[in-house]
Amino acid sequence: MRARTGTASYRSVLRTPGAAAFFLVAAPARVGVAMAGLGIVWLVHTETGSFGAAGLVTGSFAVAETLVGPQTARLMDRFGQPRVLIPLLGAHAGAIAALVALARTGTPVVALMAAGLAAGATIPQFGALAAARWSALLHGRAQLAPALALETVSNEVAFLLGPALAVLTATQLHPAAGTVLAGALVVGAGLAFAALRRTAPAPVAPPAADCGDARAPGTLWTRNFATLLAVNLALGVFFGSMQVSVSAFAHVHHAAAAAGFLYGLLSAASLLAGLVYGRYRRNTTPAAQLPLILTALACASLLPLLADTPWQLGLALLLPGAGVAPCIIVSSMLTESVMDRTVLTQAFTWTNSASAAGIALSAAAVGRLVDGSGGPQAGFTVPLLFLTAAAVLTWSSRHGLTTDNQVPDTRPVADPRWSVAVRKKGEVLASRDGASMVSTTAARPSNPVCTTSPCAAGSARRRPTPTSGTACSHRGGIL
Repeated sequence: MRARTGTASYRSVLRTPGAAAFFLVAAPARVGVAMAGLGIVWLVHTETGSFGAAGLVTGSFAVAETLVGPQTARLMDRFGQPRVLIPLLGAHAGAIAALVALARTGTPVVALMAAGLAAGATIPQFGALAAARWSALLHGRAQLAPALALETVSNEVAFLLGPALAVLTATQLHPAAGTVLAGALVVGAGLAFAALRRTAPAPVAPPAADCGDARAPGTLWTRNFATLLAVNLALGVFFGSMQVSVSAFAHVHHAAAAAGFLYGLLSAASLLAGLVYGRYRRNTTPAAQLPLILTALACASLLPLLADTPWQLGLALLLPGAGVAPCIIVSSMLTESVMDRTVLTQAFTWTNSASAAGIALSAAAVGRLVDGSGGPQAGFTVPLLFLTAAAVLTWSSRHGLTTDNQVPDTRPVADPRWSVAVRKKGEVLASRDGASMVSTTAARPSNPVCTTSPCAAGSARRRPTPTSGTACSHRGGIL
């Protein structure tokens, strides 16, 4: 069952105080991130004359982005986005400048790889940062679904525009223009994003102890999170496999020029489905929706195997494309709901990294498959297998994901905006600046929470006991 909310849902989301500002500011930064990889390819290939060297440098960038990104996100959860983002952007600007300078002077590939590693390690994951801000603003509210739908659509638009813009600037202006423009967008828009401190999630100190909760606060690697990582890995395999397989199919049928158009149909279907999905409120939980969407997506992935001509493939890509964005949105909603608030930015970044890893690994593997006797059809079987496995996994894990694992909306002890914390749903949270907010937290366990137990000892700072409800300092915020 679903009730239509219409475009008013998107308007109401963007009218949330501070939301439109960080959403719009993040848009050019996302495009810069999407430009970075292809910009480096054109820069290094033009200067060295070797696609092999370009691949090594771009691969170094991607590996560093995938592995180091979650660690910088961990620092942002701990110290706050602005405090970490500003020096990170400064380091990224230096790394991009070094990469361009080294490439222009004919430096050995090893040095270029080192610069690529530095650039990848310092590029922020703006999708994860924005998702964490949406969660801080709308946790437990119905507007969170359309907000995450906007996030998904914005990311997809960025990755449609970014590569095209990188190629255009590198070929029409200067080989380094794509890399320089990507860096300028990331750093410039990133600094503006960091300046919007009002919507940044408050930093949360790591917990000092566990008061006997079934799920310890601050835990990242849980079974639920492993399931969500597997889903995002499968989605990455879908993207990477389709890029190679569609291109190979078009080449085999003497329509290589149509490859971009065919893949564009898949992306367009995903964008439209994401917008439509965000306009409806559903009575079913995200945990119930995810296995259904993945099952439908796996079944739809059979269609490209049946195509005999490019126009048939174009039609066959529409249905699986329509399942991608809703799957990403629901996965993001589950990440937001089941993960502890102290590791939320890190969790969003890890899911992005899982998807990126799936794209890279599948593109390499499928490339070898389509070069063999199986042809493009062999490539189309890879996403089918991975999506089927992900669907089976989510069906078996749906009860765990459905379990009320909502994490308290924590606020740090050191946050001066909050002086009184109350626990009951619908009560007012009083702040020192005289403003008030209505707590929108979902129904939560009513276990008594300790204020004098050992969990409040050690390095954890004690919060004054509120007049209504209780507080436990080991979580670093409101219960």
